[in-house]
Amino acid sequence: MSLKILGVASSMRETSYSTQVLKLALEKAEKNGAETRMLDLRELQLPMYHPEQNNSPELDKVTEHVKWADAFILASPDYHGSMSGVMKNFLDFFWSDFAGKTFGYICASHEKGLTVMDQIRTAVRQCYGWSMPYGVSVNSDQDFDKQGNITNENIIPRIETLGRDLTAYGSLITEQYKKDLQSEESNTFAARYR
Repeated sequence: MSLKILGVASSMRETSYSTQVLKLALEKAEKNGAETRMLDLRELQLPMYHPEQNNSPELDKVTEHVKWADAFILASPDYHGSMSGVMKNFLDFFWSDFAGKTFGYICASHEKGLTVMDQIRTAVRQCYGWSMPYGVSVNSDQDFDKQGNITNENIIPRIETLGRDLTAYGSLITEQYKKDLQSEESNTFAARYR
């Protein structure tokens, strides 16, 4: 069974660097045997999260993608040291679907994007998701030309490594999590989700 990876792009820019890098990471994941889909939150706009009003055609479409996925790559620009608002909104809507799933991170930042990825990682941990121990950060001025082409060849191996590693480690975590859901053993992380 192939690992199913959903890439989630959360930039509102039409020419988004984080979205471009996400596409490359998903391509590498496919080359390593994963099935992939991409969800662009700029195109498929979720309503603002409200715990008592959760009906919309957009929400239904996104829900189908989230339920399909075993793993995620979350891509965000750096907005004042934090994730984009639409990424936070996405996490708020689907927090209960993240348990036992594996996550990778991409950030477009003029700095290193560490606080952005740490904040997303913290939110995912609170939702009982598993995070890759690293992320990929890109800088639009240093890593791309004016047409949006990658000029810094050093970032390509990092992008490819993320796609490969998420496929490999995500498959292991997904397989074990599903086994634990089916078992009767009580001392497992998955026992509370049966």
